[in-house]
Amino acid sequence: MSEPEAVEPKLSPRFDEAVAFARECHQWQLRKGKDVPYLTHLLDVAALVLSDGGDEDQAIAGLLHDAVEEPWGVAALNEIRRRFGTRVAELVERCADHDPAKDRPSWETRKRLYIENLPHQSDEVLRIALADKLSNARELLADYRQVGEQLWNRFSAGREMLRYLRALADTFTKASKSPMADELDLVVGQLEELAARTPQPA
Repeated sequence: MSEPEAVEPKLSPRFDEAVAFARECHQWQLRKGKDVPYLTHLLDVAALVLSDGGDEDQAIAGLLHDAVEEPWGVAALNEIRRRFGTRVAELVERCADHDPAKDRPSWETRKRLYIENLPHQSDEVLRIALADKLSNARELLADYRQVGEQLWNRFSAGREMLRYLRALADTFTKASKSPMADELDLVVGQLEELAARTPQPA
């Protein structure tokens, strides 16, 4: 058997360090309503970024995109900058739905401003954000097939999450050329079809 041809590694030890840091930041977190480590979502986002042609910095930003959420905020962003560089820190900051240095606005305000700002983001930020939303949407669709309308009880916004997902899908379809945008639109459409067939409580 011939030896494999030597190629330049696509991922360096920085990526390993980012996985460890993401696990450190989120080690006590689970996916909403499930006994599943939060890290599974972050690894999925990084995989989607790489599959879409993203580089290592973008994949690391995908791993760490939620690290600046409460309670870590600016401290986490500064640590990301120190460990992984300015570019990764800027990507993470631009993927956030609010300024980590300021008080967190209401859910409605955060999501409205997030969607309004998406068309003005760079292709690399859109790739990471889209990977995040596609990962979430895939999981929601799979979970809806198991628990139905109880799914929305996991979120403070309740069933308004479905309207938010539709707004995301429509915005990404216009703003991004990535195939992930089409898949997000398809997944959200399937979720909408299932929800429409489910009788609503009186």
